[in-house]
Amino acid sequence: MKTKFKWITLLITLAISVPGLPVMAAAADAPAIDTGDTAFIIVCAALVMIMTPGLALFYGGMVRKKNVLGTIMQSFAAMALVSVQWVLIGYTLGFGTDIGHLIGNLQWLGMSGVGIDPNPDYSATIPQSVFAVFQLMFAIITVALISGSFAERMRFPIFIAFVLLWTTLVYDPLAHWVWGVNGWLRNLGALDFAGGTVVHISSGVSGLVACLFLGRRREEGFDAMMPHNLPMTMLGAALLWFGWFGFNAGSALGANGLAGHAFLVTNTCAAVGALSWVGAEWLHHGKPTALGFASGLVAGLVAITPAAGFVSPASSILMGIIVGPLCYYAVSHLKSKFGYDDTLDAFGIHGVGGIFGALATGVLATTAVNPAGVDGLLFGNPHQLLVQLIAVVAAVAFAATATFVILNVLSMFASLRISEDAEEIGLDITQHGEDAYSYMEISSAQR
Repeated sequence: MKTKFKWITLLITLAISVPGLPVMAAAADAPAIDTGDTAFIIVCAALVMIMTPGLALFYGGMVRKKNVLGTIMQSFAAMALVSVQWVLIGYTLGFGTDIGHLIGNLQWLGMSGVGIDPNPDYSATIPQSVFAVFQLMFAIITVALISGSFAERMRFPIFIAFVLLWTTLVYDPLAHWVWGVNGWLRNLGALDFAGGTVVHISSGVSGLVACLFLGRRREEGFDAMMPHNLPMTMLGAALLWFGWFGFNAGSALGANGLAGHAFLVTNTCAAVGALSWVGAEWLHHGKPTALGFASGLVAGLVAITPAAGFVSPASSILMGIIVGPLCYYAVSHLKSKFGYDDTLDAFGIHGVGGIFGALATGVLATTAVNPAGVDGLLFGNPHQLLVQLIAVVAAVAFAATATFVILNVLSMFASLRISEDAEEIGLDITQHGEDAYSYMEISSAQR
């Protein structure tokens, strides 16, 4: 009897244990999550997220007070809209299994299959869900940046449609080209550490197309176009500077030496860009301005973004020295020469600065900083500059063409611009029924 009981006990034990063996083996074979890397990227994602509210304040302070809430609302709307779009379809288009080197497939539609295990194709030490949310924050701010070019004149319903179409048709494919496994620019060897091509060139060029398509603002007179709240803009610039460390250092996808290096060169180029812009306007106009400092700061951040994981601190200083005056010239001279109304200089800073940064990466990159990268022209590899030029031309052509098509399609269904009367009254009241500085009076009148 005792022998029979032992056999029954053994069979029950095997019945419970054996089905679990494959599960335990699979768990043992799964890539190990590094908690330090994971915590670091979660924090970096939060830093990149705060950049978009920072952008809202940066842009909001530069418009006239009748448009401040409407301008801020565009950045916040982009945060909400792209957050949903990315979960539904954006992430899988950008990072799913390659189709023709142009786009990802629909394997992660609705984030199906994106869980707590790493995806070794992108990072073997952090959960794929963390990687996905980190990349989401890049998608959010990219389309928000475009709003600076057509500030004070686009209808809010059109803006909503534009955000969804542009993110799906422009940002997601371009992200796959540059960062997705087997994307054609990645296969070509294009270097873009944190988004110089994907984020800044695409948004700056698309902004230029949009401001040309919509036309100039109707009011005339320099005084009427002055920024209404520069302290707000400076606060926004501070948040952008702060958040950009997550943007660039986080792109190392781990708490490691490369992240620390990216942090260092990011801060350096930002500081030098601010100083060189202020120096250029000081020589040109006789006074350094707070707006110039903030603009130069952002120009330096834009320029170093593609290069942060590939260039030395000395090279970041050189890039900052050049990008400040370069973007200052684009803002102060090109707009007046060609007559386009890039309201808040999205093209002048992000387009021009992004193109410069991408090309400078092809000159100054060195494997002494990042053995996984390549050397640039200055270190004996002129081919890399050609590769960077191809990536720049491709991004410019694709973003410009797709944006033009999107705006044309939208214009077939509704007017893109607010009316002339609404433009005189402002976005805040006409689009949102609010006023930033006399909200109580407006609310009482509506009741």
